[in-house]
Amino acid sequence: MPLEPPPKAPDPNAAIPPWRIWVDTGGTFTDCIGVAPDGERRRLKVLSSSALRSRVTERWREGAAEWVRLERSGGRIDDLLAGGRLRRLGAAAETPGALIVASRVGGALELDPAAQELPDAGATVEITWPEPAPILGVRWLTGTPMGAELPAIELRLATTRGTNALLERRGVECALFITRGFADLLLIGNQARPDIFALDVVKPEPLQAATVEVDERLAADGAVVRQLELTGLREEAARLVEAGVRSAAVALLHSYLDPEHERQVGEALEQQGFVHVSLSSSLAPLIKIVPRAQTAVVDAYLGPIIDEYLGRIAAAVGGAGRTYVMTSAGGLSSAQDYRAKDSLLSGPAGGVVGAAAAGRAAGFETLLTFDMGGTSTDVARFDGDYAYRFEHRVGDAEIVAPTLYVETVAAGGGSICELTEGRLTVGPHSAGADPGPACYGAAGPLCVTDVNLLLGRIEPARFEIPIDATAASHAADRVLAGLSGARDELLSGFLLIANERMADAIRRVSIQEGFDPARCALVAFGGAGPQHACAIAELLGTPTVLVPRDASLLSALGLGAARIERFAHRQVLEPLREAVASGTLSAIVDELAAEAARALAGEGGRGDVGARRSIARCRYSGQESTLDLDVDDPATLASEFESQYQRVFGDRPAGREVELESLRVVVAHSEPEAAASVAAIDGTSPASAAAGEREIWFDGKRLVTPVVPREAIGEEPVAGPALVTERHSVTVVEPGWSVAAHAPSGCLVVSR
Repeated sequence: MPLEPPPKAPDPNAAIPPWRIWVDTGGTFTDCIGVAPDGERRRLKVLSSSALRSRVTERWREGAAEWVRLERSGGRIDDLLAGGRLRRLGAAAETPGALIVASRVGGALELDPAAQELPDAGATVEITWPEPAPILGVRWLTGTPMGAELPAIELRLATTRGTNALLERRGVECALFITRGFADLLLIGNQARPDIFALDVVKPEPLQAATVEVDERLAADGAVVRQLELTGLREEAARLVEAGVRSAAVALLHSYLDPEHERQVGEALEQQGFVHVSLSSSLAPLIKIVPRAQTAVVDAYLGPIIDEYLGRIAAAVGGAGRTYVMTSAGGLSSAQDYRAKDSLLSGPAGGVVGAAAAGRAAGFETLLTFDMGGTSTDVARFDGDYAYRFEHRVGDAEIVAPTLYVETVAAGGGSICELTEGRLTVGPHSAGADPGPACYGAAGPLCVTDVNLLLGRIEPARFEIPIDATAASHAADRVLAGLSGARDELLSGFLLIANERMADAIRRVSIQEGFDPARCALVAFGGAGPQHACAIAELLGTPTVLVPRDASLLSALGLGAARIERFAHRQVLEPLREAVASGTLSAIVDELAAEAARALAGEGGRGDVGARRSIARCRYSGQESTLDLDVDDPATLASEFESQYQRVFGDRPAGREVELESLRVVVAHSEPEAAASVAAIDGTSPASAAAGEREIWFDGKRLVTPVVPREAIGEEPVAGPALVTERHSVTVVEPGWSVAAHAPSGCLVVSR
């Protein structure tokens, strides 16, 4: 990767105001934005494997010392690279790489001459560090050498650590403690068939390594049927601890009505040596034992991993700084209060917050967000406020936790393009950061990024890391060998498949929810989003595409626009009419707001604390499916429910009572300055590559297409086709579309 020049070393006396740094760690890249104490803003993308990539331009000896010079974007390097290891891309996995002993101004690095392999001029190399990618980004942005103490910073972090561990089943061994007679509850689940036509249904293995039955029982009204007996539980707990199991989930029947038994079990487990205990009555105090138990198990399965990861981050940040982490619901929580069950959509949530801020700055209130990264694509809807889900599925687990309504599809720049049983296929597998697509030069497979490169839709000089078009071409030849037809035509087939899969995900959050995509603007971001946005908009009938400035970093920018917030919720299960007339609804809203405000105490947020939103979940009596309604005027909730039911389902039953299933309140710090953070990232980045032309594949043929730097786009529309280049991203303006700049927000507005 061309090396970003670091700023001057920070003044140790300039700790206030601190650095504000926003970091989004994705499956392939980690995006970093830094705001210095003096207001200077810096950007950086590093590989999520804690690596930077570049090319060696020169190698020489000075006495016994070996030196290399790296290709870079200019500026100083100082000693920031010292302590890392440099290895040739494609070297054997067991090769540790050469230790970087020192560095000089101009990109010159002194390498340990005793290294097994030293790269020659022209080699693509990778520099790796032992610290997590977010801390690597923080060091580079603040100009802090390896091993030196970081300046005071406020770090806002979004991470996929928990999601990846759950999907890859790399959590810790945990035990489930559940009411006697229900040991096989999660094995049975809800008896839904994942594929109704499958003759051989293979059930996933439970996440927990052991299940322990607890002697206790509550009735459906919360009354004690069987008193809790802890003697046998303590014996089982001691045996598990001896076997190395130190994380536990506790899910007892009807504990959402009375959590006392769960609290006593949790205390007993901690006394026996369990270091992490997840109580379902604390995590999800709602009816339905299956998702409540699954939520507790997921939190126990991932909790120690998240705690260890955030502990490393917090230790590096130090006592002078603070670390906040993005939740799946688009809010921030302090690292010490963060729960694993709230982490599973952390990264995508940052993108939705950033897209909403950018879209509103451009004058659009109804948005579809389209975040295409290296591993997957995340889409969402914004209609004046966020759409939430309060139960969601990740992998094999159903989790009760508030999340933004985000649909994810395994189609990203790193999605592998293959020939399967004579068919072109895209994904679901990804090449990730290592080895990455073939053009990354690490012997990776043919991926969507390679296809875009070969079809002319990427400007190689503006890519995040050095890329090799020859390697991409060879990978394409291997995949397409033996197929008849022009190579460009076949390659474009991969793009059509990927585009259709991504458009279908957007249909799920819009059309299936009663929203017309033709009424919305499509906000395209992520490293690959602007390349595909026009094609996706054509499939959806969406007339306008917005490309925010720094679109490739928008998920990190969203962290700057997010608020520190808390949810509080309560099961109600009363007729809506009675809850409104008796004042029960308003009283519960007030109680929940106070509860959430207490949870926010001590978080260190800026601005006033207040209820940002109250949400009622309602349904017709006798039905299970619910609809979410904002509680603005309780008296109008019933009519609002009926109107929304009609819009979503096309019909509604007559004469049915409306039931208030539950209430949720979001309380947040106002942080009045945060709303401007996305638009404030202005044109301080280096100028894009000079204008030119290149041949790009459109609609069955290659067209000579102008390549235009983003800075050259003004308010007067430029007709497509065009390739608009900027740092870390490129926007493909298809034929029949035009592009213009919206100066106040910095967005590109691409119109059909």
